[in-house]
Amino acid sequence: MPVKIKNVENGSLAAKKGICPGDTLASINGNEINDVLDYRFYLSEKKLNLLIMKPGGKEKKVRIKKEESEDIGLEFETYLMDKQHSCKNKCIFCFIDQLPEGLRDSLYFKDDDSRLSFLFGNYVTLTNLDDAEVDRIIRMHISPVNISVHTMNPELRVKMMKNPRAGESLKYIERFTSNGIDVNAQLVLCPGINDGAELEFSLRELFKLGENIKSIACVPVGITKHRDSLCPLNTYDKESAGRVIDTIDRINSENVSAGGRAAAYAADEFYLYAEREMPGPDYYNDFPQLENGVGMWTLLREEFMQALDECTVTSLSREVSAVTGTAAYPLISELALEAQKKIEGLKIHVYAVTNKLFGESITVSGLITGADIVSALEGKTVGEKLIIPPNCLRSEGDMFLDNMTVDELSEKLGGVKVMQNGPSGGELLEAWLTD
Repeated sequence: MPVKIKNVENGSLAAKKGICPGDTLASINGNEINDVLDYRFYLSEKKLNLLIMKPGGKEKKVRIKKEESEDIGLEFETYLMDKQHSCKNKCIFCFIDQLPEGLRDSLYFKDDDSRLSFLFGNYVTLTNLDDAEVDRIIRMHISPVNISVHTMNPELRVKMMKNPRAGESLKYIERFTSNGIDVNAQLVLCPGINDGAELEFSLRELFKLGENIKSIACVPVGITKHRDSLCPLNTYDKESAGRVIDTIDRINSENVSAGGRAAAYAADEFYLYAEREMPGPDYYNDFPQLENGVGMWTLLREEFMQALDECTVTSLSREVSAVTGTAAYPLISELALEAQKKIEGLKIHVYAVTNKLFGESITVSGLITGADIVSALEGKTVGEKLIIPPNCLRSEGDMFLDNMTVDELSEKLGGVKVMQNGPSGGELLEAWLTD
C-alpha cells in the first residue's frame, strides 16, 4: 500500500533528488512500504533505491546514498502512515469505559496498535496481531515489545478482555522471546480475579520464557465513580495490597534461586495501599517500568535529594505553591520540607488535589483537572506562582483533561503564574527555585 508524502524538508537528500509533496512512496530497495515500521526498517540501509509515483501516475526511480542513521527528509500524513489500530477488546477494567461524558474526543479512542509500542512505548494486548505481523516484527527484530498481559491463563484472559482471541494471542509472547525479542509485560491486577494464585501462575509462566522477559509491572486496577452497568470491581486495601507485594517478592526469589533475575515489580500504589516503605533505588534495576508507576516515588526522591545536595542556593525570598494528587502528597510535602530546611526564606505550600471528576479513588497526579485544582486552592495561599505536575496536561502542554487551559487556570486563580515542572526530581527543585 503506497503512502503519500506530505512534506519534503528543504535541503534534504529527498529534496535534492526532486521528490516533492504529493508524490507517493511505493517501495524502498524493492520492498513495499505499508507503514512506519517498513519505512524505518528499510531506510536504515546506506544505499536506497526508491520508487516514487508522481501525481499523474508516472514512476520515478530515485537513488540515494546516505549515512546509516541519516534521515532523507520525508514527512507523511501521520507518523504511522495509515490509520491507528483501535482496540477490539472489552476489558472489564478498561479505564476509558469509565470516563465521564464531555471530555475531548481523543480521550475516548482506545488504541491497541503494536507500532505505537515500538515508537512510543505504548502497551498492546497482541489481539490485533496475526502470524504475518508477528513474523514481520521478528524479521525486523523490533525490540522491545511492551505487552499488556494481565494473565497467562488463556481462559481467564478471554473472560477479562472479552475477546475470543485474547487467550490464543498469548502464544506470540513465546514466539517473540524465543526469537530474541525483548518483552516488557504489564499485569493490571483486579482483586479476586487475576491476583493470588493466578498472579503466581502468571509470573512463573512469564519467567519460564527466559531472559528476554525484561520486566513485569503489576499495576492495581483504576476505578472511577463512572462504572454504571460495568463489571463490579473492588479496589485494593492494606491487606490485599500487602499480599500482592509478598507474592511478587516470593516469585522473584524463586526465579533468582533458579538462576534467573528479579524482574517483577509492584507499582508504587501497592506500597501506598499496604502502608509499606517504598523499596530503595537498587531494587528497581535501572527503573524499567517507570511509565507504569513502578519506582517513580523512589526515583523522584533520589533525584531531588541529590539535586538539593548539589544546590548552591542557601537563601531565597520566595513563596510558591505546588499541587499534586493525593497519592504523591506525602512525598512532595517531604521534599518541600527538605528544601525549606536548606534554603532560608523559601516557602513552599503543597496542596493535595482530590479528584472530583473521576472520584476520590483516583489519586494519581496525571488525572487531576483544572477545575479540581481551583477547588483545592479555594481560600488557600498560592504565592508568586503555582507549580503543577508534569503529566496532567495533554501532549501539547496547554490543556487539562477537563479542557481547562493553563491560561484559564491562571485567570481563575487571580492571574498567578502557573508553571509545569519537569518529570525529574532536579527539575522539580528548579521549578520551586526559579522564576
